Amino acid sequence: MKYIVLAFLVFTSAAMADVKTERLAKKGDISAMAKLGEIYQKGDGVDVDLGIATQWYGKAAEAGHTPSQLALGLIYLDGSLGGVDYATGTKWLRKAAEAGNAEAQFNMGQLAAGALDQEPDWTAAADWYRRAAEPGHAEAEYQLGTLYLQGNGVEKSETNAALWFAKAASQGHATAALEYGILAFQGAGVVKDEKIGAEWILLAANRGNAIAQNRIARIMASQGNPVEALKWNILATTAGRPDAELDTGLEKLTPEQKAEAQSRADAFKPE
Repeated sequence: MKYIVLAFLVFTSAAMADVKTERLAKKGDISAMAKLGEIYQKGDGVDVDLGIATQWYGKAAEAGHTPSQLALGLIYLDGSLGGVDYATGTKWLRKAAEAGNAEAQFNMGQLAAGALDQEPDWTAAADWYRRAAEPGHAEAEYQLGTLYLQGNGVEKSETNAALWFAKAASQGHATAALEYGILAFQGAGVVKDEKIGAEWILLAANRGNAIAQNRIARIMASQGNPVEALKWNILATTAGRPDAELDTGLEKLTPEQKAEAQSRADAFKPE
């Protein structure tokens, strides 16, 4: 019985909080408007209702609330309303981006890079990614590094690519760690250091990146560590990155070595 009473009290408390929030929102409190938008978007104590969510986000967005502008823009763009409203979505996303919101800037970069079947504008993509990357948005740092590596929207530069990959990798971005590791391993854009390169690739592999797992398998095989090489090859293959050449090279392992490699692969958990 006490659990029922406790649940009732919790529910009542949440309901009262929502009533208070709605009362404040109706009085023009911008934070309360944004909170109501979030409540109805997530279904926090109420049924999910994106219509009501967009109404409250819209009121807060019109009042200049940047996070609401971002939320509203993404709702119109992600298809959750039953379709994509590109014009309305980009209008609000751009407002948030121009107000300095890094997540909005990153998403503007994604749109400029061809998301939602748009014609890519690589120069604009590089500009938006840079705006988001400079305050430390990891995915934007990675994407900007990729543009430098490919020469899209910016002058091709392995040095600048390595710089942005390193920034993203230092925040735990697995793919950036892989890309930086490859550049360091090859000496492209940075001083050649195979040991440091392998460490970054291993970091990406430990985070579950299949390409990095394949690379580490090859590195381990070349360094005379066939059991560890087979472990990583098993993981890469399972993740969709098979390597027939490596399979052939590791076929000569003893049954005991193969069993040990399989055991290590089975015990692997991404960081």
